[in-house]
Amino acid sequence: MTTPGRYAELRYNPRELDRKWQERWERDGIYRVRDDDPRPKWYELTMYPYPSGDAHIGHWYAMSPSDAHARFRRMQGYNVLHPMGFDAFGLPAENAAIRRGIHPFTWTMSNIQNMKRQLNSMGAIYDWNREVNTCLPDYYRWNQWFFLQFYKAGLAYRAKAPVNWCPGCQTVLAREQVIDGKCERCDTPVIQRDLEQWFFRITKYADELLDFSGLLDWPERIKLLQTNWIGRSEGVEISFDISGLGVQEKELRTFTTRIDTIYGVTFVVLAPEHPLVAKITTPAQRDVVTQYVNATSHETEIERQSTEKEKTGVFTGAYAVNRLNGDRVPIFIADYVLRSYGTGAVMGVPAHDERDFAFARKYKLPIPVVIAPPGWSGGELAEAYLGDGAQVNSGPFDGIPSAQGKQAIAEHIEQHGWGKRTVSYRMRDWLISRQRYWGTPIPMVYCETCGIVPVREEDLPVILPEDAEFKPTGESPLKYHQGFVNTTCPQCGAAAQRETDTMDTFVDSSWYFLRYPSPHYDKGPFDPKAMRLWNPVDQYTGGAEHAVMHLLYARFFTKALRDLGLLDFGEPFLRLYNQGIILGEDHDKMSKSRGNVVAPDTYVDAVGADVFRLFLMFLGPWDQGGPWSTTGINGMARWVNRVWDIAQQDASTLGASGDPAATRDLKRAIHKTIRKVVQDMDKFHFNTALAALMEFTNTLHDTWEAKRVGRAAWDQAVDTLLVLLAPSAPHITEELWERRGRPYSIHSQPLPAWDSELAADDMITLVVQVNGKLRDRLTVAVDIGEEEAKRLALASPLVQAQLNGKQVRHLVYVPGRLVNVVVG
Repeated sequence: MTTPGRYAELRYNPRELDRKWQERWERDGIYRVRDDDPRPKWYELTMYPYPSGDAHIGHWYAMSPSDAHARFRRMQGYNVLHPMGFDAFGLPAENAAIRRGIHPFTWTMSNIQNMKRQLNSMGAIYDWNREVNTCLPDYYRWNQWFFLQFYKAGLAYRAKAPVNWCPGCQTVLAREQVIDGKCERCDTPVIQRDLEQWFFRITKYADELLDFSGLLDWPERIKLLQTNWIGRSEGVEISFDISGLGVQEKELRTFTTRIDTIYGVTFVVLAPEHPLVAKITTPAQRDVVTQYVNATSHETEIERQSTEKEKTGVFTGAYAVNRLNGDRVPIFIADYVLRSYGTGAVMGVPAHDERDFAFARKYKLPIPVVIAPPGWSGGELAEAYLGDGAQVNSGPFDGIPSAQGKQAIAEHIEQHGWGKRTVSYRMRDWLISRQRYWGTPIPMVYCETCGIVPVREEDLPVILPEDAEFKPTGESPLKYHQGFVNTTCPQCGAAAQRETDTMDTFVDSSWYFLRYPSPHYDKGPFDPKAMRLWNPVDQYTGGAEHAVMHLLYARFFTKALRDLGLLDFGEPFLRLYNQGIILGEDHDKMSKSRGNVVAPDTYVDAVGADVFRLFLMFLGPWDQGGPWSTTGINGMARWVNRVWDIAQQDASTLGASGDPAATRDLKRAIHKTIRKVVQDMDKFHFNTALAALMEFTNTLHDTWEAKRVGRAAWDQAVDTLLVLLAPSAPHITEELWERRGRPYSIHSQPLPAWDSELAADDMITLVVQVNGKLRDRLTVAVDIGEEEAKRLALASPLVQAQLNGKQVRHLVYVPGRLVNVVVG
């Protein structure tokens, strides 16, 4: 673990100063958010943490800059809601119960109290009256209520499906929670199991989730990740004839985006878990097919779809008929086909698909060409041809371009009733069932007479029993709790059993932002008036790793609630900003095993919350992250000392007025700094905003030493420094503001506005030469850098005309005067 060691000694006692102002702010309720505040609202939210025990450096890196930005908006004149809560359900608490013999509720609530203490030490503006805790019945009651509304609307349903099962955690995992074939939490290899599961019908919203027009400012990377995850494909669902196999099913349907290649099909592949496999497999092939199916059950979907994995398969002994040309094609099973994707069957066109080409070569299957590559002479292909071309070996469609062939063949298929044009999606419905205790109980009852029956709304919440027994049995501890399981049917009153699965914890976070405006409201999941006042969220911040889970689920939930008449908007978060990751001092990801973990409490005790916050914001662009640096935090402490000293200089030693030129220079520095800091803070560019304040501090130091400005100009400059620094360093600026006799509180002061004239850069004329001859004159800022000067010189149209394809040999830069482009 990385500890402070020797650090720069501060001019003040940081622990006393932090405690003084945190207690004062709490006592005065300065950050209490009022719904009737006349200022325009701004809802700024950072992703709430899981209460794992201690607020680690990652929490600080996510939360202290986001707090600075929320404070910045507050000083811009907004009524800011910047709440905090806890994502309190989840596996770690249940695993702790098994390992340590401590109840998940006890473990979780103890961790929450500790994390609240740590978050308070940050000096954040959280209004704890708005706290949300997802493991409390007054919250998860509404998870259950939403489930019932979804069930009534056909958005929640139960089905048997293959799932990713973690033997270590003894629960189902979502596809996104399997990393390299292992559980993301415990690193245990994941296997496949078939279970009855509850799903949310997110696929109903697939097309709408691909529409990002309602988002004001989201990273393109996140939109691309969601687009790829949803995976919309337009194509044709085509049937193959299996009426001769003696089974009830008479056809086998596949989906393809390349219907133009249908005449090149030489095999069909089923997912090993496809229900047809057992029916159509011939006796001679049954043993080998069964062995392959069993082996596949131990592979995860990610392993099965890996592009690096050799493609394997087994012949079932059965054949299907391609209706377009009458060919009998063998039916294989292969692990790279998934039952849960599309129809669970794919057609093999080896001449025009790389995977099919490799499969056909391996199993010695024909590879007929049906789309002619450029210059093709009719011979065998050395590799699959994926491009467009003329249809060949395609019956009546020979000779037409393949793009035209797609339409013509699709129409032909539809006319004969063999298939239809349709849309397929990579995304599947959201599996929410979890076989564990520490989550929201699914409010459904199983009655022998009535079947599956929802719990009555007036009987919510279905409470988790406190005396559950925690054993790694492979099933939910609720299943063995007779007091929980045994109930009466809400419909007929007969004896019945409760559902013992609990909900995926992503259900909690899919609507928590709607609860913050009215966390104590008990007549519904949220007070409609408060919800309409604050939502949607104006600015959301958090990690990019949540792109295809939390962020996608929250968008789905919002659209579903809108369609249920509960909301009048369809996007939860108008703006999104993703912070990067803070690394260890060795530039590796922090981990206990590497010994490079930074313990925030230790540093905060040593140098105070402000220095710690400032360093995290200064170490690099917030969206990129960067490595921790013990020397860097000491440098930040030294700068804070300079601010401390400058703010307390005795301005009475200055005259009433100063030298006009020096005063003008100081005013220009003030307004340039205001412009730079405000613009950078607005865009989350904390590091460059702080760099501008450091430069301004140097200006103030030099100004004080010169003693050429009057008291009023000096006071304006120092007050400006403190107000601009206040969002990032709330404690020291409040202290210095008070010591300067200014009205409490600095955090209630408005941000200063800049004068555009005073903030304007001084301009000079930059001469541009080509081989020593004058070619252009450019008006540029007086402090232009060498690289920018050279770039502008080369971009000049007059210079470009002289180059005329000639090679630039050298660029000569004379600061403030000229750029000479040497060409040869």
